[in-house]
Amino acid sequence: MDSGFPVEDIAPIAILMDELRSEDVQLRLNAIHSIPTIALALGPDRAREELVPFLQDSVDDEDEVLLALAEELGRNFEEYIGGKEHAHVLLGPLENLSAVEETLAAESITKVATVLSQAQIEEYYIPLLKRLSQGEWFTSRTSSAALYPAVYGKVPPAIQDELRKGFTALGADDTPMVRRAAAKWLGPLLTHFAQHHVLSDGLPIYRRLQSDDQDSVRLLTVEDLIVLAQRMSPAEVKEQLLKQIRHSIGDKSWRVRYMAANHFNELAEAVGVELVREELIGQYVQLLKDNEAEVRTAAAGQIPGFSKLLDKEVILARIVPCVRDLSQDSSQHVRAALANQISGLAPLLGKEPTIEHLLPLFLHLLKDDFPEVRLNIISKLETVNSVIGIELLSESLLPAIVELAEDKSWRVRQAIIEYIPLLANQLGKPFFDEQLGNLCMSWLGDTVYSIREAATVNLKKLTEVFGVEWAKVAIVPKVMGMGQHPNYLFRMTTVQAITTITPSLNLEIVRADIIGPLLLLANDPIPNIRFNVAKSLEVLATTFNTSKEGHEFVEQQVVPALEQQKNDQDADVRYFATRALHKAQV
Repeated sequence: MDSGFPVEDIAPIAILMDELRSEDVQLRLNAIHSIPTIALALGPDRAREELVPFLQDSVDDEDEVLLALAEELGRNFEEYIGGKEHAHVLLGPLENLSAVEETLAAESITKVATVLSQAQIEEYYIPLLKRLSQGEWFTSRTSSAALYPAVYGKVPPAIQDELRKGFTALGADDTPMVRRAAAKWLGPLLTHFAQHHVLSDGLPIYRRLQSDDQDSVRLLTVEDLIVLAQRMSPAEVKEQLLKQIRHSIGDKSWRVRYMAANHFNELAEAVGVELVREELIGQYVQLLKDNEAEVRTAAAGQIPGFSKLLDKEVILARIVPCVRDLSQDSSQHVRAALANQISGLAPLLGKEPTIEHLLPLFLHLLKDDFPEVRLNIISKLETVNSVIGIELLSESLLPAIVELAEDKSWRVRQAIIEYIPLLANQLGKPFFDEQLGNLCMSWLGDTVYSIREAATVNLKKLTEVFGVEWAKVAIVPKVMGMGQHPNYLFRMTTVQAITTITPSLNLEIVRADIIGPLLLLANDPIPNIRFNVAKSLEVLATTFNTSKEGHEFVEQQVVPALEQQKNDQDADVRYFATRALHKAQV
C-alpha cells in the first residue's frame, strides 16, 4: 500500500503498517495498542492527516484485532488529533469497523458523539448514521441501531423526524439480527422521545417487534415495554399496553417468559399500583406456576420486591400459597432462588404471620437436600431474626449448620464458615460456645488449605464479635494446643492462626499464652513452619511496637528470636526473618 507520505516522515506509520500486515495476530494486536503512542509522537496534525486515514484503510479480518482498534479509537482518542473540534475525523475508521464488528465499533462511535458539537453531529454523524442504516450488509444496519439514542436529543425536530423514520425501518428489517438490535435499542431511544412521539411512533415500533416471529427479538422487547410504561400515564398503559403485557407473560417461548419474570418488579413499578392490583398479581402468580423451572426461578427472585407493592392480606392470600408450592418444587434451582428471597417477606408480614406461615417453610428449607438451598436460608437469617427472634429457628438451625460444615464439597464448607460470625452475633455467646465452638476449631484441621485459611479468619472475626476475654478462654488454648501436634499441617495452622488473630488480641494475652509456644515453633524441623513463624513475629512486632510496654516486649522476646532465625540454614527463613527484623526495629 502506497501511503503517499515522504519517506523521511513516515517511519512510525511504516513500522505500524508492517506490524499490521504481520501474520502474527499478537503482533498486530500490539501494533493496535501502540497507536496512542504513535499518535503522540506524530503530533495532532499528522495523526489526523496521516494516521487516521491509514487506520481507515486497514480493516483486519481478525475479530480480536478489530475489537482492539475500536476500543483504542473510542478511548478519548480525540485528544491525540487536536481535541474535540476534530473528533469527527474518527468517525471514518469507526464507520468501516462497524460494518464488520458491530458491537464495540458502535459503542466507540457513541463515545465520540458525546464530544461532538451540534454542527459536527449534523454534518458528519447524521450522514454516517443514514449510510449505516441503509447499508447493504446487515452488520452495518445492526450497528446503526445503537447510534440513534446518543444524538436524538441533540438535533433539531426536522432531523428527529428523519431519525424516527430510519429507526422504524430497522424495526421492520428483513434480517432478524437487525430487528434484534432495534428491539435492544428502542428502550434507550424512547427515553429521548417527546411525549406525543412515544405514542405516535414508539408504540407502533414496539408492537411490531413484540409480535415478531423470532423469540430472540421478542424477549428484548420486555425492557422496551418497561420504558414505554414509564413514559405513559396509568390510563394510557391500561389502554395501550395491557394486551402486550399479557402476551409477553404468556408467550409461547419460555425465554420471553423468563425475561418477563426477570424484570417483573421493574414492570410492576412502571405500570402503577392500581394496575398491579387489578392485573399484574394474576400475571405474577402465573409466572410463579410456570411449567419451566428457569421461569419459576426468575419469578422467585422477584418475590420480596413485588410483594412490597401489595397489602399484607393480598400477600397472604396470593403470594404465600405460591411460596409454599415453590418450597416443595422439584427443581433445586427454584428452591435455592426461593431460599435466597423468602426472608424478605418477613418484614412485610410482621411477627405473627411470619411465625404462622413462613417459619414452617424456613425450617423445611433448612433441611433441604441441596446445600445451596440451606446456605441461602442461613445467609439471610438476619432479616427473619429481626422480625421473630432467633430462638424459634435455632432448634432446626443447628443440624443444618453441622450438616453443611461436614459437606463433601469444600466450597460449601467454606461458605458456611463465612456465615458463622453473623450467626454468632445472632445466637449469642452461650449458645455458640455450647453448640458451635468445637465445630469452628475442627475446621482448623480440615484437609483443604482454603478451609483452614477461612477458619483462621473466622476466629479473628469471632474475637471481634465476642471480645478478647472470650478469645483467651475459648480460642487461644485450643489453637496453641495444636502447635504440639505431630502432623506438621496442624502446627502450620497454629502459626497461621496466630498471625491472623493477633491484631485482635491484647499484649497481655500474647505475652502470657502465645509467645512461648510460638518461639518453640521457631525451631521446628520443617522450614515452612519456621519462616511462617518469622512472618508471625513480624505481625507481633508491627502490632505492638506502638506503645512503650509493647516496644519492650518486642525488644525482649521478638527481636532475639528473629536474630537467631536470621542465621537459619534455610534461605526462605533467613529472608523472612531479616524482613521481620527490619520492621521490628523501625
